[in-house]
Amino acid sequence: MKISVCITVFNEEKNIHLLLEGLINQSKKPFEIIIVDARSSDNTVMIIKKYQKINKSIKFKIEAGSIAHCRNVSIKMAKGGIIALTDSGCIPNNNWLEKIYKPFRVFRKELLVAGFYTMPFSNSIQEVASVYLGIPEKRFNQKTFLPSARSVAFSKTVWEKIGGFDESLEKGGEDTKFFYDCVKNNVKIVRVGDARVTWLELSQMNLSTIANKFYVYAKGDGQAKIWWHLSKQLSSHNIKISLVFLRYLFFFFVFDLSMRNFIPIESVLFLLILYILWPIYKWRDVIISFRSRLFLPLMQFISDIYVMSGFLAGTIKGNA
Repeated sequence: MKISVCITVFNEEKNIHLLLEGLINQSKKPFEIIIVDARSSDNTVMIIKKYQKINKSIKFKIEAGSIAHCRNVSIKMAKGGIIALTDSGCIPNNNWLEKIYKPFRVFRKELLVAGFYTMPFSNSIQEVASVYLGIPEKRFNQKTFLPSARSVAFSKTVWEKIGGFDESLEKGGEDTKFFYDCVKNNVKIVRVGDARVTWLELSQMNLSTIANKFYVYAKGDGQAKIWWHLSKQLSSHNIKISLVFLRYLFFFFVFDLSMRNFIPIESVLFLLILYILWPIYKWRDVIISFRSRLFLPLMQFISDIYVMSGFLAGTIKGNA
């Protein structure tokens, strides 16, 4: 069965050449590489057209719209029976397609294969952010790992069955919603931990862009309204976000009691110290460096603030 790689891009002049080089040099060659550009204002289009002249399997279209819309457009253009997705901030390992294609030879045609991704970093802030923005390799679980559009493949019939990516989601959450719908529709999921891409975006982030990523992801979760994921259950995204709100409500309730002299102020300080130490304990097996561990409480608070604000924005937007 032919495999089409579908990519959406927007202002990716720094990374698009790395992704295309990685796809062109795969051990298993894609039948076609389809790129939909959401009207980039930098040199992304020029770089893609340069590669088109070198490799005739690259197909290209400029289309205004959300990431969900552009994903759907690229898949509609695809002639392969298998759709492989990755993102423009990623570099696939040279055997990525070979690894992610293998389960299609074994299982039924209606299938979703979840690959994995590594997250290189260049400083302690990025290292700490990696455990909040992705899944560390030590926490990869064959039974519960949720697919990501960074590294995934599925039968085109699955996309048709689900009805494509939800275009009402303006900026994020479209892949989470799509994969959740796959679970609800009993699509078989195979997880292949060694079908890997390298997610470069993290290594280019600073504290501001990391905070914005928290906001965008949480806003997408709020819009998608996935409260109970069948595979994650109590660890579903929106339940975990709700618990963040509850933690802060509880803290301010205790703080209010202390201000009214119902309980000693030491109780508030004790809770605060516990919360500062909690992320260090939680990620003790992943974040080994002492220097990096010092940034975990900061990242926890930044994550909390931007996740709550993004979730509220997405929920309000979704209900409008």
